Amino acid sequence: MIRFGIIGTNWITEQFIDAAREVEGFTLTSVYSRTADTASAFAAKHGINHIFTNIEEMAASGEIDAVYIASPNSFHAAHAITCMNKGIHVLCEKPIASNAKELSQMIAAAKENGVLLMEALKSTLLPNFKAIQENVHRLGTSRRYFANYCQYSSRYDAYKAGTVLNAFNPIFSNGALMDLGIYCIYPLVVLFGKPDVVKATGVMLESGVDGEGSIVLQYANMDAVIMYSKITHSSLPSEIQGENGSIVIDKINDSGKVEIQYRNGTVEDISQPTGSNLMYYEAKEFIELLQAGRTESAVNSFENSLTTMEIMDEARKQIGLVYPADTAGNN
Repeated sequence: MIRFGIIGTNWITEQFIDAAREVEGFTLTSVYSRTADTASAFAAKHGINHIFTNIEEMAASGEIDAVYIASPNSFHAAHAITCMNKGIHVLCEKPIASNAKELSQMIAAAKENGVLLMEALKSTLLPNFKAIQENVHRLGTSRRYFANYCQYSSRYDAYKAGTVLNAFNPIFSNGALMDLGIYCIYPLVVLFGKPDVVKATGVMLESGVDGEGSIVLQYANMDAVIMYSKITHSSLPSEIQGENGSIVIDKINDSGKVEIQYRNGTVEDISQPTGSNLMYYEAKEFIELLQAGRTESAVNSFENSLTTMEIMDEARKQIGLVYPADTAGNN
């Protein structure tokens, strides 16, 4: 059994726990929160025996083998490195860090300590994404990748009313690109690698984060177009266009239906059966890697996470999106 600790007590953490409990080898022993009351309430709800209000104490407690990190983005690197330096394996919510500099430090810590570090980006580990990987060659030469994730945030109304919640606060390295845009970029990187050119535009909000944006990425023989937003909504599917046809993906973040539409008019459904809790697949990937003694995922790899982060860094530079984490340690 792999003993897990949890950092962060929000809704995504509860969804992860439900998913991970379906994976053989998972057991939950510990939870960290900044306050003992919150940790105690969470522990009681989920049957957790050990609570901590200090990350270092949890990492050194001997009660955990691995940790799932779902703290605010700006804390990911510090929390992960603290745990890895104690020999703890880390599954860290997307985006795995605030910037490529932080991620490079995390990767160095993982290698130095011989532990597994993986970004908890669910979409590239889903059965339907594997179907895309296995069938994209049938399109012939790929010429365009189009990904769209525009979802009006449930917190945007509060923002417009004058309350800036975490989702729109640059202190926590948040905003549309980090929250939603990454779901469009990461699959592109896994499928096609690092682009030659990145061109970005975006709409900045008064709080200092982006509300929405677009990115055009150029490869040698194709281009990619990405749209993301937390202040508008879209129902458009995503698509990979090739010379023989297109793969149409209903939702780039949690694909439920994937089909090939050939130029001759025929349509082939390549969708795969998928469980109800999509976080199951990232938990399964992480646990199976640990059980096999591996320290890196072949899909959500160091290279893919770093390339994705470098693209986001460049996009942020072009639209003027700066986080306090970008200048931390430089003074």
